[in-house]
Amino acid sequence: MTKHIGILTSGGDSPGLNAAIRGVGKAALDLKMHIVGFRDGFRGLMENRTVELEGGQLSGILTVGGTILGTSREKPHKMTVDGKLRDMTDTIVANYKANRLDCLVCLGGGGTQKNALRLKQAGLNVVTLPKTIDNDVALTDTTFGFDTALGIATEAIDRLHSTAHSHHRIIVVEIMGHRAGWLALGAGIAGGADVILIPEIPYDVESVATAIKKRKRGGKPFSIVAVAEGALGIEEHQAMQAARKARKGKDADAAEIVYADRTIKLAERLQALTDLEARVTILGHLQRGGTPSAADRILATRLGTAAADLIHTHQYGVMVAARGEATAPVALEDVAGQVKTVPVEHPWVESARRVGTNFGD
Repeated sequence: MTKHIGILTSGGDSPGLNAAIRGVGKAALDLKMHIVGFRDGFRGLMENRTVELEGGQLSGILTVGGTILGTSREKPHKMTVDGKLRDMTDTIVANYKANRLDCLVCLGGGGTQKNALRLKQAGLNVVTLPKTIDNDVALTDTTFGFDTALGIATEAIDRLHSTAHSHHRIIVVEIMGHRAGWLALGAGIAGGADVILIPEIPYDVESVATAIKKRKRGGKPFSIVAVAEGALGIEEHQAMQAARKARKGKDADAAEIVYADRTIKLAERLQALTDLEARVTILGHLQRGGTPSAADRILATRLGTAAADLIHTHQYGVMVAARGEATAPVALEDVAGQVKTVPVEHPWVESARRVGTNFGD
């Protein structure tokens, strides 16, 4: 009998989503499956907003950024309906059955892995693909979207070098990465940043200022500081750890400390400590947009076609992980709720230190 597959994209958009949709779709069609897309993530699945994905819809999207299906951050168990948060899991299960689905493919990051696990526990067959520019999904070598964002952030740092040098300034570049510093670390190394600040290594602003003043005394009156949006000073880190401990067993996200102007305050403090003019560049959503890199197109295609093969052989409840040049199914129970952070002794960190990069510690 013909298998019926549903597919959706959830969470923030990311380069390579369309390549992954294409990979899943074309491989599924080749296996004589029927595939339907749901618009705007789990919201579209709850509202049963569908689009048939046939050959024509899957052509010409490999190089296109964003997602042709649209996305949202809505969660099946916490969805805004009539102005109130409601658990819409039962409605989603009903729509899954109404569309005669044999499996639902969910493309997303850490939050999507948790939501997919909830649907698995509700009795649905699900397969997920790891997507995020942060590269923080557990148990996969990498996520699609990361390579593209890494290139964009690196190019930004490259361009900022000339203005920092010309005006003898400190340029503080804020790079995405709330919980994990892979993007700031990689772009900082590739772009030759003088200071890299990541969530995994709490920083002392005095240490950063000392490194910048040392450069100034050595005839280099400018510096590039690459900072992940989730990087914390030592005192902030201690406060966050205390808040998490106090809320142990409760909503961990509620313990997060968020300062929208943290990077601006860091720049102001560095300016005061070094007597060098400091400027801030926040890359923001620029890192998530545009055409995916060749590496991300290949990765998304590999993972997408592997997902179709898993469905064909009735392997459900898994995330398709990248393993070298191959792929591997990983149980959602092992992935959901886990974050792949940067080990403080990771080779990237060690290499950066060897070339004189300061981490504020």
